[in-house]
Amino acid sequence: MKNLSKLYINGQWEDWSGDTLNVYEAATGEVMAKVPAAGRSDMERAIEAAHNAFESWSETSLDERLKILKQLLDGLKERAPEIAETVSREVGMPAKLAGQIQAGMPIVTTKSYLELLPEFQFSEQVGNSEVQYTPVGVVGCITPWNYPLHQVMLKVVPAMAAGCTVVLKPSEIAPGSAFILSEILDATDLPKGVFNMVCGLGQEVGDTLIKHPQVSMVSFTGSTRTGHLIAHAAADDFKRYALEMGGKSASVVLPDADLKAAVKGTINNCLLNSGQTCTALTRMLVPAEKHDEACELAAEAVAKMTPGNPLEETTRLGPLASAQQRDKVFEYIRLGIEEGATLVAGGAEAPEGLDKGYFVKATVFGNVKPDSRIAQEEIFGPVLCVIPYNDEAEAVKIANGTAYGLSGAVWSGDADKAKKIAGKLRTGQVFVNGGAFNPQAPFGGFGHSGVGREFGKWGLEEFLEVRSLQL
Repeated sequence: MKNLSKLYINGQWEDWSGDTLNVYEAATGEVMAKVPAAGRSDMERAIEAAHNAFESWSETSLDERLKILKQLLDGLKERAPEIAETVSREVGMPAKLAGQIQAGMPIVTTKSYLELLPEFQFSEQVGNSEVQYTPVGVVGCITPWNYPLHQVMLKVVPAMAAGCTVVLKPSEIAPGSAFILSEILDATDLPKGVFNMVCGLGQEVGDTLIKHPQVSMVSFTGSTRTGHLIAHAAADDFKRYALEMGGKSASVVLPDADLKAAVKGTINNCLLNSGQTCTALTRMLVPAEKHDEACELAAEAVAKMTPGNPLEETTRLGPLASAQQRDKVFEYIRLGIEEGATLVAGGAEAPEGLDKGYFVKATVFGNVKPDSRIAQEEIFGPVLCVIPYNDEAEAVKIANGTAYGLSGAVWSGDADKAKKIAGKLRTGQVFVNGGAFNPQAPFGGFGHSGVGREFGKWGLEEFLEVRSLQL
């Protein structure tokens, strides 16, 4: 990255001499980079550039857009090792996983739209009407720090593929991969103004982006609290919006399930990216008579999650992304103890020998009450709550008993029973007996977890308006 100290507006890198924001390395707590703390006027210029570019870009041919996406794909592949290391250092995900996920998923997403676009029907005949799907306009993208490039690509790629122009405000905690993306796109044949990137604080550049009258849609991934603010701001101007927010997902282990496999699968999911995952299975619901055994298995599983510097091959559990997030997780662990839950493993302190950086022990609570705060609120760290239940009806009630509905899991020795219970969960996706994640299926949440869907044709349709020609 040679442009960390710049803004990318209207197809050009602009030098920055104003205030900067520190980017910290998760494993050490040391400053690894400085990025611009841009202001409202900078964001306004980026929006103006996107607005000016929209008319011509929205009328480009499908072949032109496919050409750009192919060039983007080539750039992502070429710079994948750099992307993986950058995100690993910023966020704390172990390097091997970062290569597969943080660098790999953007490649998967781009390839999927290269395959989908030629098949997508941008118009169809309905009776005497021609129904057209047309780009919504300028899209403001606000993205989080936990999967920084992956979440960017889920917005930027389908938005540009739909014919929209984009202004990206990446997270200031993990912005490096957004600068790499900007460099990749700058080297393609993408016309000026179609993609713009402005780094800064949410209360300045983010606020400008969501309220600007030339922005037709806001696509956001992040906290439910911020999503609430965006929805209200969008309503004032009747903007379209898509929100992918928090989760408190339940892993429902039925009495006939392979308990050892269910616990292992739940732990692996819960601790992915040190728990900094919105879909993390953070509540494990088990039959009351199997509660103690499940807790023992969970303790054994987390003991194998070797903590350490994410750049080291042996590390399975990296640090959290910031001191603020670490301290928040410590507070929740102390709260869980105060609420009367049984501390099975872990605790509110760094692992031995890892006092520098933002490390948190993998923590398991047993005998967690369904209505307790640690069972209701998103912790966003390596913390699992084990909750006993008496029958399947109670399990479903507990699983659905939060404001969220982003993900979930069901484990059973009977596949049909597992699907039946999965169909009762009020959530956007359910992993049945460890089923694999599918990047071609819709992703999004119920309730406080979101509005709208990403991935596949559903992700493309979010950026399209519908028009009817009566013939």
